[in-house]
Amino acid sequence: MAFRIYTKTGDQGETSLFGGKRLLKSHLRIEAYGTVDELNSYIGLARDHISEPGLRDELKYIQDRLFSLGANLASDPDKPMSVPDIKPEDILSLEAAMDRIDEHLPTLKNFILPGGHPAVSTCHIARCVCRRAERLCVALAQESRVAPILIQYLNRLSDYLFLLARFVAHAKGVEEVAWAPRG
Repeated sequence: MAFRIYTKTGDQGETSLFGGKRLLKSHLRIEAYGTVDELNSYIGLARDHISEPGLRDELKYIQDRLFSLGANLASDPDKPMSVPDIKPEDILSLEAAMDRIDEHLPTLKNFILPGGHPAVSTCHIARCVCRRAERLCVALAQESRVAPILIQYLNRLSDYLFLLARFVAHAKGVEEVAWAPRG
């Protein structure tokens, strides 16, 4: 018999964490790892818009780390179990990538408006979703155990995505549009 994606176990608005604990689908933990999943999808979309092999590989690596991060959030924090982890080296990898990218960019003198090319816009959307995931994880950490490194990784990743958007714009010859406040 073929595997079926539907189980009907969530029909009453609940889902299971790794470890078996059931939570409402509206629970902050579910919202947090669902937002990480959304972020992963936007990074996949950004990857689809980027042709440079090194960046595509880097984004694939980030997607793998986000699956690990999501697995941590989707695990019962009260039940000891082995789950894929995020390591300090993953944060250092993002920082090294940002340093490499930043070398090719002009100094930022103004706030810039997102946009100019679908690849650039997708990177900015991913950045915004990353910030939301980070906020949700911070809120979750106020009520439940969340490894601090998960929040650190999301914080660094949002910075990386901002620089990536700028780098893609620069590489594609897209002008950065400075924010022009009234008054």
